[in-house]
Amino acid sequence: SSLITFSAAISAGDKGTQWQTVLHICNGMSQNNVELDEIASNAVTHACEKGCEWQKTVQFFDKTARSKLESDMTAFNATISACKRPGEWDKALQLLSSIARRFLECNTTA
Repeated sequence: SSLITFSAAISAGDKGTQWQTVLHICNGMSQNNVELDEIASNAVTHACEKGCEWQKTVQFFDKTARSKLESDMTAFNATISACKRPGEWDKALQLLSSIARRFLECNTTA
């Protein structure tokens, strides 16, 4: 399927720290009406984090948080890690606050 093909390309780009290529592939998925799954989303987040692109990492994380795709701890960790390198601790703290709110919401609705 298209999702498998795109996900394999994203995973290969992540392993090669090709964050720009990974974002390009992600955009291609969107243009072809192929939705990201959690694994591909995590690979995109991780590729941006490994590429020391904290702003791209946060932007992608925020984009997935607004979509119906749930961010998991892998995505949170990669995004927070991306923020610590350039000293963006305020953004990292905002993300931690967001995590706490989400888990509280999940626990109160369960």
